[in-house]
Amino acid sequence: MNTHGFTFRGARLAALPSGALYWADEDLLVVSDLHLGKCARLVSQGGAMLPPYDGLETLGRLDADLAATGAREVICLGDSFDDAGASAALPEDQQLWIARLQAGRRWLWIEGNHDPGPVAVGGTHAAEARRGPLTFRHIATPEGAGEVSGHYHPKARMALRGRSITRACFLVDAARLILPAYGAYTGGLWSSHAALTGLMARDAQAILTGPRPLAIPMPR
Repeated sequence: MNTHGFTFRGARLAALPSGALYWADEDLLVVSDLHLGKCARLVSQGGAMLPPYDGLETLGRLDADLAATGAREVICLGDSFDDAGASAALPEDQQLWIARLQAGRRWLWIEGNHDPGPVAVGGTHAAEARRGPLTFRHIATPEGAGEVSGHYHPKARMALRGRSITRACFLVDAARLILPAYGAYTGGLWSSHAALTGLMARDAQAILTGPRPLAIPMPR
């Protein structure tokens, strides 16, 4: 697996092509913004009749990352489900898939703005969590130091071989690390948006996802 290794607050981390983060010393895989149940919610609100393939694609990606890393702990950084009722409404095959992924692993659901309460699947949940020098929460804070978060679904554009490419991306500076959305059909926020340029230091990097993760200066 192609990964991009980097050190954040003394922790040796790896950005995976999928948008997951792996901390080998802690045997920990971190993902953010799975938004499981999104297609079902859109249909319930009168949207297009979309099959629930978003959940299957997202869980398949997570299954592959867990198989590749062998991680024994998973932290999901919030908005794992698209609304408060989505965990209970997941198709049975997806609920069983999650249960199989959780078997023999510690699994923590961080509360997000889309899923602020308990979830109807296994694992534990918390508003935030601390592991060594890092704090895991859903939304970055202006005063954050050593925080790992999600929420913004960052993406960036760069020129490559004469053409422009767009990728979901990690954003990292000395104080904070923001993960891309892991779920299928999630969309993204440009790294040049004021919400992100106001949080990240001038020397921040964007680590683009894709077959070979690539670190570039954060596009502003």
